[in-house]
Amino acid sequence: MTDSPHEAAPAGAGALVAKLCPDRRPPLPPGLAEQAGRPPPPRNSFVNSAGFRFGLIYAALFGASALALAAFLWWSTAGVLDRQTDAAIYADSQGLAERYADGGLAALIDTVEQRIAGNVDDDALYLLVDPGFRRITGNLEGWPAGVTMDMDWFNLRVDRAGRRSLARVHHFDIPGGFHLLVGRDVEARVQLRRLLTDAMLWSAVIAVVLGSFGAWAVRGLFRSTLADVAATAAAISVGDLTRRVNVTGQGDEFDLLAETINDMLDRITRLMDGVRQVSNAIAHDLRTPITRARARLEDAATHARTEADLRAAIERAQVDLDGIVNVFQALLRIAEIEAGARRSAFAPVDAAPLLQDLAELYDAVAEAAGQRLEAEIPPDLPVFGDRDMIQQAVANLMDNALKFSPEGGVIRLAAVTGPAGVYITVADQGPGIPEEDRSRATERFFRGESARSTPGSGLGLALVQAVATLHGGTLTLEDNMPGLRAVLWLPLPDARPQKRAPDARHAKRLADGGLQT
Repeated sequence: MTDSPHEAAPAGAGALVAKLCPDRRPPLPPGLAEQAGRPPPPRNSFVNSAGFRFGLIYAALFGASALALAAFLWWSTAGVLDRQTDAAIYADSQGLAERYADGGLAALIDTVEQRIAGNVDDDALYLLVDPGFRRITGNLEGWPAGVTMDMDWFNLRVDRAGRRSLARVHHFDIPGGFHLLVGRDVEARVQLRRLLTDAMLWSAVIAVVLGSFGAWAVRGLFRSTLADVAATAAAISVGDLTRRVNVTGQGDEFDLLAETINDMLDRITRLMDGVRQVSNAIAHDLRTPITRARARLEDAATHARTEADLRAAIERAQVDLDGIVNVFQALLRIAEIEAGARRSAFAPVDAAPLLQDLAELYDAVAEAAGQRLEAEIPPDLPVFGDRDMIQQAVANLMDNALKFSPEGGVIRLAAVTGPAGVYITVADQGPGIPEEDRSRATERFFRGESARSTPGSGLGLALVQAVATLHGGTLTLEDNMPGLRAVLWLPLPDARPQKRAPDARHAKRLADGGLQT
């Protein structure tokens, strides 16, 4: 086509494009929204931002980890010391009880004095009193006021060697009304516990500071990463479809998100280019028949002398308008297929009878045009899909083959079942499609140089491609030497979950084995 892409399309074409592509613009960022005449979206506050929430979660996890570590350290230090002290006092008490049982009061007194003399750390406490609570032996000056007879374990302040300290003592009675206290001076352990408490408090302060810094860093990371996405989205929303999200190359989740967004934007760009091409193609391809129909009607209105002349002009104009209607119907049909509206009606189909019917139909057409149709169709061709769509796709390929084949040419319709699906081949001996044009041959309204003088709208292969894609298949265009060979691959009923179609080399190998022309 030679028309400029900036050429205005007819009103009908613009209405069609507007109907197929309604305006669903995203909200613009503040500043740009006012320029576009649209109200800006509400700004999120700092507290409501996603970065703040992620940072808060990080700080909470960091604080919980620090708290768990502090609790473990406390349990493994101060808690162990307390348990060791109680265990030592209890063992000492059991030893003195056994000594009293073996040697009586005298042996008990002698043992207490020996243990006091051998206490290098000077932390052991002993006190033996008579029934009147008068001191018999020990290193305490007197019976502590806080020790009563209804309990066994006590934490209390005691005076010893002229100083007051905290003690952990165990009380038990001795036959004859005697009473014995055994304990340990835990003042040093209390000071250690204070040091641990201070350390834990400072650790908590440091954890809060580090957690806050980490939360700020995490928020900054999310903010910087999402800022690029937001900037790209803002640029796209005002029409700059060339912008893409930066990919750092680290292979993390942010790169995956960026690649996904970029793939989506690439697809949107291709769709927008397709819409522009369709609009330009409609403007180009419909102008000629519309202008011709109008010219014929104007000429008939001016120069028609009889009713027969006027009727003939109207009929010729009607043919031109019918061609326009057919173009729009083909466009809407392709749009319906691409939308997948009929996918829910898919079912297992035997394509063999379908191809046999088409072969019988087009054999007569080929014979009338001085051509020959050869068909090679096996008895069973199971596929999964819509029978009418498959029939229409193959019919379009047959129409193209008959249209471009010369008089005396051979058109071949053949099919074969492969490992993953059915291969339907339509081959002709026409001019074919140059290799550089095959990638664009399935675009709407595309027509190669060899097809410029041939009637048609350039939508036939586009419809076949849409049918193949909807069925999870492929359409491959190959050189038939001479002519074009179109291979339509459709998956088997039990292979429809397959994500990837077989490559073109495999399709050609199967076609070469049983579909040669």
